[in-house]
Amino acid sequence: MAMIRFENVTKRYRGTAKPALDQVSFEVLRGEFVFLVGASGSGKSSCLRLILREDVATSGNVLVLGRDLRTLANRKVPYFRRHVGAVFQDFRLLPNKTVFQNVAFTLQVIGSSRGFIKQAVPEALALVGLADKQKRLPHELSGGEQQRVAIARALVNRPQVLLADEPTGNLDPATSIDIMQLLARINAGGTTIVMATHEAGFVDQMKRRVIELRGGQMMRDERHGGYGDTSGLPRLQPEQVRGAAAAAALTAVLELQREVGIEPTVTDAEIAVAAAVDVADDPSTASLVSALAEVRPAPVSPDVPAPAVAEAPTDEAPAHAPAQRPAPAERLAPADRPAPAEQPAPSAPSVPPEWQVPAAQPAPAPRPTPRGRGRGAGTGGAAGAGCRASR
Repeated sequence: MAMIRFENVTKRYRGTAKPALDQVSFEVLRGEFVFLVGASGSGKSSCLRLILREDVATSGNVLVLGRDLRTLANRKVPYFRRHVGAVFQDFRLLPNKTVFQNVAFTLQVIGSSRGFIKQAVPEALALVGLADKQKRLPHELSGGEQQRVAIARALVNRPQVLLADEPTGNLDPATSIDIMQLLARINAGGTTIVMATHEAGFVDQMKRRVIELRGGQMMRDERHGGYGDTSGLPRLQPEQVRGAAAAAALTAVLELQREVGIEPTVTDAEIAVAAAVDVADDPSTASLVSALAEVRPAPVSPDVPAPAVAEAPTDEAPAHAPAQRPAPAERLAPADRPAPAEQPAPSAPSVPPEWQVPAAQPAPAPRPTPRGRGRGAGTGGAAGAGCRASR
C-alpha cells in the first residue's frame, strides 16, 4: 500500500521565477525508510511541507494515507496530522514545561483521555531512552536528549508516517549515530519514515532507499542506494602558513641546543623574525636558517676565553681561518710564563657638575707676635699667678 504518492507535483513560491519542485513523481510504501538527499535549495523541505499539509502544491496531486491533500479542507488538517509525526532540526520544545508535559501536550491538544496520556507518554519516553528524565526541563537536557524528546512527542500518538527534517543537523557525530539507530528501531516497528538529510555517511552505511533532488527535479530514485557522487563538491585545501617552516626549524635547533647543554645561538626574537619569512618563497632564507643554527661551544675554563665565531664568507673579502686556541697557562714553564700586565687604576666615576662639592680651603696661618711682648706677657702672667697662689 502506498503511504505517500506524488503525481507530477510542481510547487512555485511567490516572487521566485524557478519552481521549488518541478514535475516530481514518486511513491513511498508502508514500512519504508526513505532518504531525501540533495544540495540546499533542491526541494527536500518543500516535499516535507507538502506531505505535512503546511503548503499546497501549485499543480499535481499529493496523496498521503489515501487522502488527496489538495482537496482536504482546512478544518480537517488537524485530524489528518494526528497520523503524521514530524521531527525538526531545532527541536521546538516548550521551554517552561517538563519532558513529560512536552510529550503529553500533543495528546492533550487532540483531546486524549488522562488515562491514555499516563500510559502512552511513559511508553514513548522509554522507547527513546528517557524514562528517568520525565521531570527535567528542556534546558537541563543535552542536545541529543532534547531531540529524543522531540521524537517521543512525534511518536506518542503512534503515527503511521514519521517525517524527519535534518534531525541530526545540530548534533555531534556520536549523538547523531544514536539518533539514527533510534530511527532505525522505530522503522523496524512498522513506522514509515521519510528523512531529509545532508549526512552522506549515514546514507551510505544504512543502504536504504534514496531519492535525490537537484534544482527541484528528481534525479535519482534508488533502492539500497548511497548518497551519490560527491567528487564534484568543493573541498577545503589546507592553507600554508607563511614562515612556518623557518620558525619550526629554528625552534628545533633551539630545543636541541638546550638538551645537549650548549649555549643557544638562536633567540626567540630571531624565531619571530624568521616566522615572518617563507623559506619556500625565498630560497635565500635557507642560508639564514642554517647560519642561525650554528653551534657555539661554551668556554672550557673561566681563565681561557672562548674563541670568536667566524663570520660567513662574502664576495668582497675571503673568509679567514679561525684563530687557534692558545695553550693553557699550566703547560708553560714558570720562566716562560709572561708577567701579568699591570691593570690601569680604575678611573673615578664622572659626577655631574651640579652634584660636585667644592674643595675645602686651607686654614690661614697664625700671625706672628712681637718676641718681647709675648714672652713678657707670658712670664709676667705666670709669675703673677704664682704670687697670688702663695698668698
